[in-house]
Amino acid sequence: MDDAAGEEEASMFETSHVLGALLASSPLLARAWDRCAAATAAAPGLVHGEDGGTVYVGFSGVQAALSAAGAAVAGGGADAFAPVALAGDATRRLFAPLVAAEPDAAAAGGEQQVAVQALALQCFLKLCGSPDFQMLLDQIRGKAVVFTGHSLGGAIAALAALHYLCISSSTATWGPSPPVLCVTFGSPLLGNEALSKAILRERWGGNFCHVVSQHDVVPRLLFCPLDAVPAHVIVGMQLQQWPAVRPHHAGGAAVTDIDALRHLVQVHAGAVAMEQKLADAAAAPPSGGPYRPFGTYVMCSPDGAVCVDNPTAAVQMLYATFASSSSPGSPESSPEAAHSCYGDLVVKMPQHLLLKRRLPVDGDDNAPSPAVAASNYDAGVSLALEASGIHAMATEASTARQWLRTSRRAGRRPSLNSAALATKLGRITPCRAQIEWYKALFDGEMGYYDAFKQRRSPKKFGKANMYRIKLGQFWDGVLAMLDAGQLPHDFHRRAKWVNAARFYQLLVEPLDIADYHRHNLHRTRGRYMTHGRERRYELFDRWWQEKGCVGGVSAASAMASRRRRSKNAGLTQDPCFWARVEEARELAESCRVERDAAALAMMVDELQEFESYSGELVASKEVSTDVLAPLSSYTLWVEEWSQLKLRDEVRAILLQF
Repeated sequence: MDDAAGEEEASMFETSHVLGALLASSPLLARAWDRCAAATAAAPGLVHGEDGGTVYVGFSGVQAALSAAGAAVAGGGADAFAPVALAGDATRRLFAPLVAAEPDAAAAGGEQQVAVQALALQCFLKLCGSPDFQMLLDQIRGKAVVFTGHSLGGAIAALAALHYLCISSSTATWGPSPPVLCVTFGSPLLGNEALSKAILRERWGGNFCHVVSQHDVVPRLLFCPLDAVPAHVIVGMQLQQWPAVRPHHAGGAAVTDIDALRHLVQVHAGAVAMEQKLADAAAAPPSGGPYRPFGTYVMCSPDGAVCVDNPTAAVQMLYATFASSSSPGSPESSPEAAHSCYGDLVVKMPQHLLLKRRLPVDGDDNAPSPAVAASNYDAGVSLALEASGIHAMATEASTARQWLRTSRRAGRRPSLNSAALATKLGRITPCRAQIEWYKALFDGEMGYYDAFKQRRSPKKFGKANMYRIKLGQFWDGVLAMLDAGQLPHDFHRRAKWVNAARFYQLLVEPLDIADYHRHNLHRTRGRYMTHGRERRYELFDRWWQEKGCVGGVSAASAMASRRRRSKNAGLTQDPCFWARVEEARELAESCRVERDAAALAMMVDELQEFESYSGELVASKEVSTDVLAPLSSYTLWVEEWSQLKLRDEVRAILLQF
């Protein structure tokens, strides 16, 4: 069996229609829709209540539609639905985990900022400033919560859920995220691709469930260019006043407007689906509109439901299900009916599932015959297409089938790449062990840093240098895969890889520093920490710091762990320690010949700072034994600094300090 067939067989119990049937047969959707209906009827636009031990918070988009009715219609949607970055002063603190790494990412690769649609953000900020909403957040903290909303209310509910997840993750010291779920019905797209990646990075994709009817234009409308978005359609449907569509010509009939709207959505949704498919195949960002899906999409039809959690599959299935819908003249295809049908869907879907999934009985001529499929996986894809409302004879059926198969493989590929990397990490571990052995050889004399810098034992040096280069190539390859999107978005937060990267950094970066100074690059290029440090080490520093933040390790607890050490660390905990030692030795050398009192005072001040810093590391045993070796650069600097402090001019400066 080849690899592709193996993947299909391995996923035979993971088919999307099984999850869709499970969700449709549960009371979750019906309870969430009841709360949506109550929120729409409520004056404040926000209702909450407890049902079955879970708090349901419903949001209404009516107020958003009313506030945008004039401006959105006049502007054609370019202003109301324009993307707004979350990095501003008013929003950064509300969504800190989503935008915390943005400046670094923009500097490294010019990535786009996390942005959401202006109308939903404006309404959420107004709601967030109300005392009632803040009291609600305090009441529901620690409880199982479902945020829900219909249409524009769904977009506001998604922002509320993101905010709640952000504040919960920043205040939690350990443990998993709170039990939070956001269920939207017919919600327009909320954010750009950067938001989708940020949510995946935080591992929050499973907290969002977007229910979409097969014929609903609203969840697909923002695939259109912003200057072509008829915002009055979303506003009018939210207010249940559609069709209030401006006709393309004076005598335009209602059916003509419907045809034009369907054609507009179908053309642009199809273009985005094709562009994203080609972009994924080329490992490049898609060139479509500004908005992209995130979380799980539940494609609903009277025949059932399909769960799609891959962004590529979500875009493609949003197009395929809409393109294969019934003719525009039928009642079920009218946009206003499709946008308000979710109450009927959540009631009828479980009944249809019971009827369509009944087992055939021998002799029952009316029982459906099982579809002939090449494999269990093919049968699962056929059931998924049927549940999503795509008929087997529809034009889009074969294309949608291929898209669903391709997208599921693409969604699985990052995890498969991560598993393959784990095997490669095991194979590269002997290289790391060889460097550890090299380090142990010189711990008692001068330390492996100075031995490598001075090329002691040329044969051993040659092997250690070869292993250093091999390990660097491996980790550069890991980062290249991560930059290309070939690894899971939360890869840099997985403990296994963070710890492995940290151990590699503490062991090997001292050798890179030694190589940098051995070739006198600090004199031609500049100091190591600003001009010679590899990008991988800077990223590994960030991974380790984020691990400390996620784990709730404060500076005080870190200091306490330092004091608890009973013996020296196996590896010096500051990966740039030897670069600081080299700078301190050069500074001490400069002090010997410096005659300017002001310049000498500045040098002595810097040397005192390093003395305090290094003394703290030594006292807390955060350095390895090689640092304290008799002929190590650090031991030599301590002697040089002690002699320098005996000079009269240096002693006078120290007395002034």
